[in-house]
Amino acid sequence: MAHIVVVGNEKGGAGKSTVSMHIATALARMGHRVGMVDLDLRQRTTGRYCDNRQRYLESQGIDLPSPSYIDLPEIDASALGPGENVYDHRLSAAVATLEPQSDFVLIDCPGSHTRLSQVAHSLADTLVTPLNDSFIDFDLLARVEADGETIKGPSVYSEMVWNARQLRAQAGLAPIDWVVLRNRLGAQNMVNKMKMEKALERLSKRIGFRIAPGFSERVIFRELFPRGLTLLDLKDIGVKSLNISNVAARQELRDLLKALRLPGVDVRF
Repeated sequence: MAHIVVVGNEKGGAGKSTVSMHIATALARMGHRVGMVDLDLRQRTTGRYCDNRQRYLESQGIDLPSPSYIDLPEIDASALGPGENVYDHRLSAAVATLEPQSDFVLIDCPGSHTRLSQVAHSLADTLVTPLNDSFIDFDLLARVEADGETIKGPSVYSEMVWNARQLRAQAGLAPIDWVVLRNRLGAQNMVNKMKMEKALERLSKRIGFRIAPGFSERVIFRELFPRGLTLLDLKDIGVKSLNISNVAARQELRDLLKALRLPGVDVRF
């Protein structure tokens, strides 16, 4: 059975596609077989990221380790039984296609609440939730008082993860390893950073997730997307010397992968 990694957050702009592509490509470069699917059927950012990668590598005549991406297959609705959901079957068919040929299947969820996202969360062995360092994003996890410190209770996204955990328990599956990333970190506003750090620490003990380092806000990520590249590909396309920002970003990726503790992954790059 492939280990299923779900990257999810019900808010857009948290860097899910960037995180998804870098995790998937890093695993592929370490020799793991990685399947990938994008559940954002409208924007399809991760799907386009993979398309861009394939086109760029073909245009340059080079071959780099890459995840195997597929779109959700179409399902004949007439073949469904009473009460069966077509989206459930589309996701199940995609996972069934990828799983036999993959060590890891990575599912990137949309930045909104959908049936597909709900089902994907219940499949997650590891759930990765990128979160902007902002109480606007934090509000998806928990409601807080005006002081930014007192937690009133879990919010909508945490409740969805709780429901997914219950479904897995009922099915006799292992618990979800939920990892929240503090992502797109800026260099300033230290007071807000400290409040966010303390609030996440308190909430992690209350609702059961681990905290891992994500990526700082860097221009390089926006520049890589049109070519479908990641930080680990730069030297292979002729970049002989990485600048300080790129070296720091590679270290952030290394720290992230170590923090995820994925089975059989020895982080070496």
